[in-house]
Amino acid sequence: MKKTTIYQLVSGDRAGVPGRLARRVRAYNIGFVSLFGLLAAGGLAGCSNSSSIAPPVAAASSNVSLPYKIGPGDTLSVFVYGSPDLSVHGIPVRPDGRIAIPLVPSIVAVGKTPRELGVDITHKLSKFVRDPNVTVIVDSFHGMLGSAIRVIGGGAKPVAVPYVDHITLLDVMTEIGGLPQFAAANDAYIIRHTATGDKKIPVKLGALINRGAMSQDIQMMPGDILVIPQTMF
Repeated sequence: MKKTTIYQLVSGDRAGVPGRLARRVRAYNIGFVSLFGLLAAGGLAGCSNSSSIAPPVAAASSNVSLPYKIGPGDTLSVFVYGSPDLSVHGIPVRPDGRIAIPLVPSIVAVGKTPRELGVDITHKLSKFVRDPNVTVIVDSFHGMLGSAIRVIGGGAKPVAVPYVDHITLLDVMTEIGGLPQFAAANDAYIIRHTATGDKKIPVKLGALINRGAMSQDIQMMPGDILVIPQTMF
């Protein structure tokens, strides 16, 4: 009924409706129909997508993310707000675990999170600078000794992947370049060190890599060992 009424008003230009009003009513009619069409199309698309896209799989609640701790060989940048002469870029962490910046010739970095190191540097600089604001950024990662994720088996050379915050199994597989040629992918497992002993966690790498089974994309922990058995065929 609304469409009929609007059409009558538009065509009623001869009956005394001014041309400007007629054009406005005609534009409203077109906009109303276009909006109705978009809403209808969006509703149909939403119904279609809801039946074909599976909900994402939540990460296991038992996996607790740990903050990254600086290790030997990491490269850092230290920014002191308002003091560019005290800021440094691309400084390596020495084998003894220390770094040197202006006014702070030696400070331990290894084993600390970037935030913790920033707090320590702030404390050191406060002797020379009023209310220093320090930010530490890790430019390249090597990680603490023993925190790397090791990948062994599959007839390939063992690989160590630096642990970083929120790294997952898929990230590890991407880092090593995918599955080894002779991998028994769905027989793989992770050895995880816990307070109560080593824990074996089966993972189906074939399903994850070849079929996108994200339920297998578990979060990795420092020191995890990914074992990929070698196929006999």
